[in-house]
Amino acid sequence: MRYVAEYRDPEWARRLAEQIARVVTRPWTLMEVCGGQTHSILRHGIDAMLPAEITLIHGPGCPVCVTPVGLIDAALQIAARPEVLFCSFGDMLRVPGTHGDLLSAKAAGADVRMVYSPLDAVSLAMRHPDRQVVFFGVGFETTAPATALAVVQAAARGLSNFSLLVSHVRVPPAMEALLSMADCRVQGFLAAGHVCTVMGTAEYESIAAKYRVPIVVTGFEPVDLLQGILRCVRQLEGGRHVVENEYPRAVCDSGNEPAQRWMREVFRVVSREWRGMGEIPDSGLGLAQAYARFDAAQRFGMGTEWTPMATECQSGMVLQGQMRPTQCPAFGTRCSPEHPLGATMVSSEGACAAYHRYRRPKVTS
Repeated sequence: MRYVAEYRDPEWARRLAEQIARVVTRPWTLMEVCGGQTHSILRHGIDAMLPAEITLIHGPGCPVCVTPVGLIDAALQIAARPEVLFCSFGDMLRVPGTHGDLLSAKAAGADVRMVYSPLDAVSLAMRHPDRQVVFFGVGFETTAPATALAVVQAAARGLSNFSLLVSHVRVPPAMEALLSMADCRVQGFLAAGHVCTVMGTAEYESIAAKYRVPIVVTGFEPVDLLQGILRCVRQLEGGRHVVENEYPRAVCDSGNEPAQRWMREVFRVVSREWRGMGEIPDSGLGLAQAYARFDAAQRFGMGTEWTPMATECQSGMVLQGQMRPTQCPAFGTRCSPEHPLGATMVSSEGACAAYHRYRRPKVTS
């Protein structure tokens, strides 16, 4: 606990904020990619510590939030089948599809269960050979290795009643998609430390060079974030654009090579639709041909066609960094964690949920 507390030291954080103020000479706009970083920034008031020249905007750093409506609809159709035992992480249960969410499906009689690991779903398939157990595989490169291992174990055990509805996505193509937008405001990135723990830093080097933006890999504690911001600002002020690793206690340049091998064996790179951003080439992971028999969408004949979001929900603009949650007319009124219009208000990593928890305007009588 002392090690974590060190990176929350208020005096260290204050000194870093003062260093940033001394270095900056003009306005800069930075984007943190990870939803966990967004919550930490708002919880600890990091943005309020920064000089006025620094603007932080929040990117599509929540895998639950970017899961498209069409895939949620496919999950609901599969979960409603009487022979299916449908497994999901807790955040996914309340993400709205076109007609309801998985928690509503459970209330209506579907066998929907929250699990903490894909391996829990494999165990359920072993204990219930008469049921079709489906795991909703959601997440960035951080969680994909565990899903891959679950598939390998299911294959080794000869489980014919286990399958995946896959919604794993890759961060670097999404960053490129944002930088390619005509109205992109991002001048530097704080890259997600947990993704780089698995994948390393090599994939970011071509992005930094092509778009001439600094990318600093950082962690989640206040000092981590402020150190990352300082490094990013120093690069911008100096006209540099390289990848820096501010999180060496968890990230090495090559990443977790065994985890990468599992991913390469089980998955292939595919195009994927992102909620609020549309289809992004090479941004998803689908099952490789050798493991295609574990594809729940194929097994149950489910399509995952593009489905528009509710028009009142502005989460697409939030995910693109074009709008703060509090700028949405529905924020805190028609849209709340209890009655969400979009995934960014549901997920524990969603930007709207973070603002609702830490920055909701006080109601005066």
